[in-house]
Amino acid sequence: MSQDTTSPKARRGRPPASPRNTPDTRTALIRSGLEALTEQGFMASGIDGVLKRVGVPKGSFYYYFASKEAFGRAVMQHYGTYFAYKLDKHLLDESRRPLHRLDAFVADARAGMERHQFRRGCLVGNLGQEVGGLPDGYRQWLQTTLDDWQQRLARCLKEAQTAGELSETADCDRLAEAFWIGWEGAVMRARLERSARPLDTFIAVYMAGLPR
Repeated sequence: MSQDTTSPKARRGRPPASPRNTPDTRTALIRSGLEALTEQGFMASGIDGVLKRVGVPKGSFYYYFASKEAFGRAVMQHYGTYFAYKLDKHLLDESRRPLHRLDAFVADARAGMERHQFRRGCLVGNLGQEVGGLPDGYRQWLQTTLDDWQQRLARCLKEAQTAGELSETADCDRLAEAFWIGWEGAVMRARLERSARPLDTFIAVYMAGLPR
């Protein structure tokens, strides 16, 4: 008896549980989640909206992430890595004087907000506003991330001190903390006004108030 070599017809119903292009799809989901969380925050961001942006079926989402909480953690980790790189790009730039590096970071962030018509804010700032309703552990991540940003900026300010741009008696750790407290508020206000004015006001007042 000859063997039937006819290709079997595709079966109707759900696609296979195991999706294709696993790393690329997971990365696309995280990027989509980052867009959603920086625009809407965690509580208002639904999984369906994230999937729609990427064109991935809902069943595939749970192939990559056990829950929305796990997905949120992956998005936060991605954002933390991305933002640390952005900070280092500017604050470690030895071609600029230390305080000019801070100006460069602010200009870069300002351009990014303008590019997205001020729809997107800072993930840390967004999550911080709804911290009471977030899963356990998110609060610690937010605090650890802010502490890391403060330390990076404090090192830059200490370089400014060594270069004679800041007073020798300046408390660089406290000044770094004050920057991030004010910056997150300025970003929130810029989104509210859909304008860079609050960012410009904040950095002008912050720089003018540094002890020389």
